Amino acid sequence: MKTTAAARTALRDAVRALRGDLGAGGRHPLPPMRGPRWLRRLPHAVVMWLAIVLAVGHGDQLVTSYSMATPNGVPLAIALGGAIVLAMFRPVPAWWLSMAVAALGAEFGRTYQFGSDGPWPWPFTGILAHALVLFLLTLRVRARVAVEALVLSVLLGLAAEMLSGDHPHVSSVVLSGVVFAVAVVLGSALRGMREARGRLVEQEVLTAEERTRRTVLEERSRIARELHDVVAHHMSVISIQAQVAPHLVDDPPDELRENLAGIRQNALDALTELRRVLGVLRSENPEAAEPAPHAPLPTLARLDTLVENARAAGLTVRCVTAGDARPLTPGVELSAYRIVQEALSNAIRHAPGTAVRIELAHTAPGLRVRVTNTAPLRSAPPSPGAGHGLLGMRERAAMLGGELAAGPAPGGGYEVTALLPTDSLPTEQQT
Repeated sequence: MKTTAAARTALRDAVRALRGDLGAGGRHPLPPMRGPRWLRRLPHAVVMWLAIVLAVGHGDQLVTSYSMATPNGVPLAIALGGAIVLAMFRPVPAWWLSMAVAALGAEFGRTYQFGSDGPWPWPFTGILAHALVLFLLTLRVRARVAVEALVLSVLLGLAAEMLSGDHPHVSSVVLSGVVFAVAVVLGSALRGMREARGRLVEQEVLTAEERTRRTVLEERSRIARELHDVVAHHMSVISIQAQVAPHLVDDPPDELRENLAGIRQNALDALTELRRVLGVLRSENPEAAEPAPHAPLPTLARLDTLVENARAAGLTVRCVTAGDARPLTPGVELSAYRIVQEALSNAIRHAPGTAVRIELAHTAPGLRVRVTNTAPLRSAPPSPGAGHGLLGMRERAAMLGGELAAGPAPGGGYEVTALLPTDSLPTEQQT
């Protein structure tokens, strides 16, 4: 009793799963082909052509070879062609329609008592048409659904053969089963290749995003290491001034001495914390990341040296300064220098031999840095690993609350423009 109940439960679950798999008639369009636009709909055109050819051939075979009445054979042939067309959009209903055509053909075969020795209940055209429907079905559904459709297709042929009685066609049933199995295997292989290709594209996109994110973090870490020296310098000055201030006043009160001592101690504590932060920001190989860790940070005063190096690399560089120059904060000078440095490096890498113009304009909002180069005279060699310099320039401008724009310039060159505020903090710092 327990075995019978378990068998009934298993059968009920199998029927329920089968109904869920093959009862869904959702829309699953045949995806377009990769390549040029005129080639994307080639699979659809081929399927339409095969539908017409197989429908005409099936109708001719039913009426001529199997002596089926035209009012019965022609509608079956049209329905079979319609099943192929429908398989491009709704593969499961198309499969049911093809199965219905085969079942009706088998029933007509018993009624008319065909004397042909051809394959039955699947004529040659019927085998090819149903195999095409199974192939299109397998391309869009899970492997389990395709196997279920394959098994039911073979069982339909076996059932029709058992009911035919006087006209055994076991060989046609075996032939149809082999052809259907090949169609399902081929469709599963193509579906697997398409899914693998899609996963590979997704992985490449994720890898590119992760590489960009890592580059941004590395550039921010580099900026933070450079700004550490700037902040440390200011804190050292505060500490020294707080230590010297009491000696500049005759008989300073005790409250003043205590407050200045507290200021000096807070500055020293801040310097200690800054050193700890710098230790966290250092890479695993600090010598590779910072070839000269004790060298002074570059400023715009060293821009002439940078220009001379670019000229030695083959560029024609001209530097122009506009506006009334005024003292700039170390952060602004460092960011301006690095932006010009990266722009010149990009010109050397991607536009060798061009003319470069560097403009430094002191305006009311801040320092405007503009670097333009003309169109390259010759094609640049491939440069592996390049392409992330703009990220660093944007990070430096954003750190100061400024803006940076980069893109092609009129005449085929390239232009980088940055506005670095000198009198205001970034919005995030203001709040």
